[in-house]
Amino acid sequence: MESVLVGVDHSVPSRRASQFALKRAQINQWRVRIVHVVNWSRWYDTPTLPELQARPLRMKEETQSVRRTLLDPLLEDMKQKGLVEGLAIGSAVHFGRPSEVLSELAGTGDSDLVIVARTGESNLKQAIFGSTASRLVQHAPVPVIVVP
Repeated sequence: MESVLVGVDHSVPSRRASQFALKRAQINQWRVRIVHVVNWSRWYDTPTLPELQARPLRMKEETQSVRRTLLDPLLEDMKQKGLVEGLAIGSAVHFGRPSEVLSELAGTGDSDLVIVARTGESNLKQAIFGSTASRLVQHAPVPVIVVP
């Protein structure tokens, strides 16, 4: 059975990518792993000892927040639309640079395909530095579908 990795954020295009992925997963009986990557680089400034000690708690709080505000509502919405019936679905929160983390996850052998939205939460940054989707297309070890 094939497996698809779906990268999501809080954006509307990300919801479209999720719907696209789940519809294809139902048709093809794929396993689905929905992942949000918290951009962890904001905490890589030279941290002080108290900041290093507080980091595990901040990660736990951030994980709970993402589950509460993004992953759980997204899965509930998809369930109400009938898009999760009969599927094996998992969800996870990871930390790091989104394109790198998604590429690493895809390279573990657990995913045959990655699906992401073309645009996400940070349009200005994308215009300057390039998008997560474009970096993922260039570096992922498996095929990537970018949903408009």
